[in-house]
Amino acid sequence: MIDEVSDTLGWNRKHTIKALNGKVSHGKSAQKRGSKPIYTEAEICVIVEIWKRSEHPCGKRLKPTLPLWLNSYELRHGTLSPVIREKILKCSARQLDRLTAPHRLGNTGRLGRSHGRTSHRLKTAIPVRCGPWEVDRPGWFEADTVSHGGGSSSGEFLWSLTLTDIHTGWTELAALWGGSGSEVCCGLRRIEARLPFEILGFDSDNGSEFLNTTLENHLRNPARPVHWTRSRAYKKNDQAHVEQKNFTHVRQLLGYGRYDDIRLTEKVNDLYEKAWLPLRNFFTPVMKLIEKKRVGSKVHKTYDTPKTPCDRMLECPHVAEKTKETLREQRAKFDPFTLAALIETKLQAIQEIISGIEERRAEERHRAGETQPESPRPKPAGAGCVAAPFAIAPGASTPPAPAADLAKYVILRHKPKQVRVS
Repeated sequence: MIDEVSDTLGWNRKHTIKALNGKVSHGKSAQKRGSKPIYTEAEICVIVEIWKRSEHPCGKRLKPTLPLWLNSYELRHGTLSPVIREKILKCSARQLDRLTAPHRLGNTGRLGRSHGRTSHRLKTAIPVRCGPWEVDRPGWFEADTVSHGGGSSSGEFLWSLTLTDIHTGWTELAALWGGSGSEVCCGLRRIEARLPFEILGFDSDNGSEFLNTTLENHLRNPARPVHWTRSRAYKKNDQAHVEQKNFTHVRQLLGYGRYDDIRLTEKVNDLYEKAWLPLRNFFTPVMKLIEKKRVGSKVHKTYDTPKTPCDRMLECPHVAEKTKETLREQRAKFDPFTLAALIETKLQAIQEIISGIEERRAEERHRAGETQPESPRPKPAGAGCVAAPFAIAPGASTPPAPAADLAKYVILRHKPKQVRVS
C-alpha cells in the first residue's frame, strides 16, 4: 500500500508513512518550519530607512553605518526603545542583507563612453603604473573623468572629474564644462583648495584631458612636484578604485543623461561640495581589499572592517593632529539626514533645468516639422507629364510603385519558362 500511494502521488516513502498515520498537516494549519522571526516591523522600518538614506550600502557597510545614523534618526522620528535599539545594533551583516533584499531594485543603464586622444610625447615621459598600490598614508590618488554627453560626444556638455585616495577611500569630485586640459586643471585646483591633505601621487589614464601641457605645468611645478603616473592603454583594471567611484559617486547620482546647459556646472558643483561629498566621506563606510587568493578556478577576497574615509584618516599615524581635529570639527557640523534631504532638493533643481531643456527641444522639433515644406514626389513619366528639372532628395521612405508596374512585375515573375528541345 505504501508503494502504491508513493507511486500514484509522487511522494517520498517517509512522507507517505507520515501522511497515512495522520501526522502531516496541510494548508493554513501547517506550521512553518525553522526558527521564529527575531526582527519585527519596528526594527525593519528603522533599518530600511537608514539604508535608503545612506545610498543603499551592502550589509557589511550598513552595520557600521547604523550607529552613526541612529542619533539623527531619533531626532526626526522619536526616541527608540532600548530593546529596539539593541536589536538594531546587534543585527549581523548577513541579516541586514536579508532585511533590505525586498527593497532593492536592479539598476539598468548603458555603459559610459570614453572620448579623446592622447599625447605621444607625454606617454614617453610619464611612467606606467600597474599592479596593487602599496601606500601607508593619504595623498596618492587615481583620477578619471566621466562624460555627461548622453552617449554623444558632439557639442559642449558637462564632465565630472573624479579623484580617489587609495589609502583612505576619500573621494573628491568637480564638475567641468568640457573635457579640455584647462578645465581639468581648473577642477583640480578647486579640489586641492578643499582637500585636508596634499596630493603626493596622481595616476590618470591616457586620455587627452590628462596628457596635455596645461596639466603637465600644474603637476610638475618645481615648488610642489607630484609623482605623476599613468595606466596602461585599454586596461581599466589598472584604475579599478576610481572606476568604481565613477559608478557609485557619479553615475548613480546623475545618471547617463545629457547635461549640456552651462548653468548646470555650478549646480552640480554645489551638489558635490555641500551635500554629496560630505555624506560619502564622513558617513558612508567603505571596505578595503586585504588579500586576494586564487584556489583553483575561484578567487577568494578578504576585506577589512568597513570604515568611513574620515575614520581611516583619523586612524592614520602619518596624518597631523591638527588635520584630525579639523576633520572632527567638520563632521560634527554635518547631519547625515540633513545631507540626504539636501541632496534630493538639489537634484530636483537640476532635474527642473534638464526638463526645461528637453521641453524646449521638443517644441523646436515640432515647430520645425510643421513649417518644413513637403518635398514633391516624382510623377510617373507619361503623356502630359514633364520631367522634373532637378533631382529629388531621397526621403525616409520610398514612395509606393504604381499598381500597373506591380501587375507587370507579378506577370513577369510568374511567366513560364520556355524550354527548347533540339
